Amino acid sequence: MNSVIRDITADQVQPGRDQFKVGDGVRVHTRVREGDKERIQIFAGIVIARKGSGIHQTFTVRRISFGEGVERVFPVHSPLIERIEVDRESVTMRARMYYLRDRIGKAANKVKEKRLFEHKP
Repeated sequence: MNSVIRDITADQVQPGRDQFKVGDGVRVHTRVREGDKERIQIFAGIVIARKGSGIHQTFTVRRISFGEGVERVFPVHSPLIERIEVDRESVTMRARMYYLRDRIGKAANKVKEKRLFEHKP
């Protein structure tokens, strides 16, 4: 049964959406419909979790807005997501970063950044 579902949903899986990982700073461009008009809304923050697999895969993005923590869960392969931009890559050793929920102020956004150093001989 699982292979049947995988075959049916294979055409709905969006290619190139797996270019980010937990801990990365991302900007998620989503299409929002208001009445008969449509616009793009950007939700920027840190990816704190990824769950599921295949068409059911989701990721959670957390940001601090006006001193309050806001989290939003997005389906990775949703047709309402225009694109996902990676602002900054991180070096994390965790599958879920729920410990960021307990942090306050600047520490709430603090994640080890991945830096590429050039080796000079």
